[in-house]
Amino acid sequence: MCGIIGILGNHEVSPLLVEGLKRLEYRGYDSAGIATIHDGRLDRRRAVGKLINLSDHLVHNPLPGKSGIGHTRWATHGGVTVPNAHPHKAGPVAVVHNGIIENFRELRNELTAAGYVFESETDTETVALSLQMQIDRGLSPVQAAQSVLPRLRGAFALCCLFDGEPDLMIAARHGPPLAIGHGDGEMYVGSDAIALAPLTNQITYLEDGDWAVVRRSGAEIFGPDNAPIQRQKMVVNIDATRIEKGGFKHFMAKEIAEQPGVLADAMAHYLQDDRLNIDVDFAGVGRITMVACGTASYACHVAKYWFEQIAGLPCEFDIASEFRYREPVLSPTSWALFVSQSGETADTLAALRYAREHVARIVSVVNVPTSSIARESDLALPIMAGVEVGVASTKAFTCQLLVLALLALKAGVDRGRLDAAALAGHIAALRALPGLMNHALQMSGDIAGVADDLARARDVLFLGRGAMFPLALEGALKLKEISYIHAEGYASGELKHGPIALIDEDVPVIVLAPRDALFEKTVSNMQEVMARNGKVLLISDKAGVEEAGQKTWARLMMPDCSPMFAPILYALPAQLLAYHTAVAKGTDVDQPRNLAKSVTVE
Repeated sequence: MCGIIGILGNHEVSPLLVEGLKRLEYRGYDSAGIATIHDGRLDRRRAVGKLINLSDHLVHNPLPGKSGIGHTRWATHGGVTVPNAHPHKAGPVAVVHNGIIENFRELRNELTAAGYVFESETDTETVALSLQMQIDRGLSPVQAAQSVLPRLRGAFALCCLFDGEPDLMIAARHGPPLAIGHGDGEMYVGSDAIALAPLTNQITYLEDGDWAVVRRSGAEIFGPDNAPIQRQKMVVNIDATRIEKGGFKHFMAKEIAEQPGVLADAMAHYLQDDRLNIDVDFAGVGRITMVACGTASYACHVAKYWFEQIAGLPCEFDIASEFRYREPVLSPTSWALFVSQSGETADTLAALRYAREHVARIVSVVNVPTSSIARESDLALPIMAGVEVGVASTKAFTCQLLVLALLALKAGVDRGRLDAAALAGHIAALRALPGLMNHALQMSGDIAGVADDLARARDVLFLGRGAMFPLALEGALKLKEISYIHAEGYASGELKHGPIALIDEDVPVIVLAPRDALFEKTVSNMQEVMARNGKVLLISDKAGVEEAGQKTWARLMMPDCSPMFAPILYALPAQLLAYHTAVAKGTDVDQPRNLAKSVTVE
């Protein structure tokens, strides 16, 4: 969600802060700002909208200084206005914050009673004013932080700058990620390594409850009890943090096109000849519970079919935001599997911590091996997708599906459900996918033609059966995320149980249907739509199109693939449909309104 960067440097920091914020744009935001210290005096600049507005503001109102903090805000408390934008300043303190201070009303009432005046509607300003109040009482900035931080409840990553203290930043983490970067006589704070990549490749990740006193000479890190604590300094791969568009108009287009390559990379990591290189043993596992949010939850939904059909392993999945609150019945013989692109998704991380006391093993499937979810798992399996900048997940989704498919195969072997020949057949089908994806990408022009018509729709339905049902859910999510067209995904057989009431000539129906064992039933559902003048776009293979596609509104012919792993391949036309529809409508493809890439608050 929000992005944080802080620099104690030896050069003018305003352009460096803005550049760092540009690297955090992928997280989603609606306003931005920076604060610096110059000649001992703290000052700030803020603007709503895109970063270009802040850059324009800085051209006319420069902000000198070699120490500074910056922020991209995704609104929670209070609307998108300059007074609500970060950094928040209270007397000698400037604060940037990612998260939610849950007890802000209690703190606000105390501060108001003490005579402090609020300028914004935000929860964050309570932190700045609380620090100011302690400094007004004679405490140093470090002492003020020691006093205020234990009083904050909720989720927060904080970075603070102080008037007259050009060699001091205070950083704190409780929930959302925060990293400290180490330079040569310079120090940095950032929401992630991507923000800090141009500045340093030496990173220390703060753990939950940590807070740090950062000076140019280094950082002192303390635990919740204020006792000094050591955290590992690691060297990150700078190449893995590059976020160039590489000649594409949008990051999303680039990331869709990267899928054959990253899928091949992931297979190379987990497959050695026909042997699965995954250090788990599913023998004796009674049940697996998968938990995730958004697109990752649809990957889990697909994987439920795989675990049960391939491995005979009872499997359930749940969305993380509901998981803890329904008080799920978990068994000591069960495993819990958590899927998250960022590895910092707040709901998923909270669900992991809930499950830890109730299951035999915690496994995670993540794109960031250094993330909180990865670190708190018994086993973390990287998806090898590389940095994904577009808010609408594409290559992370297909890589999640691949790793989950490989896990299902490993479970099938461990549980005696797959012999060597069957395993080799499934692996061969997976190895064929990068080539088939390249073929599917060549359909982009045809898909763009269909999308021009789709862009005029107000409502769109997606249908699928079996493991294609969750892919229908994912296709609908992609379309509404970036084109703002209302879209819903349904199991094809559920159409006549209500959604068919929506069908008319103005509601396109997109059917994801490879020629598999369920195809004939899907065709029957398509006929129900067409009998009511519905517009059907059939996405199928050659056999499916020839059998059922001639009377449809439009057809997209996919290459033949294994029906078992068709959801991985068919994700591409669903993504391309959403992408080209959004382009046709002129929406912001990479940074759709109201959305954030990494949701680090509940």
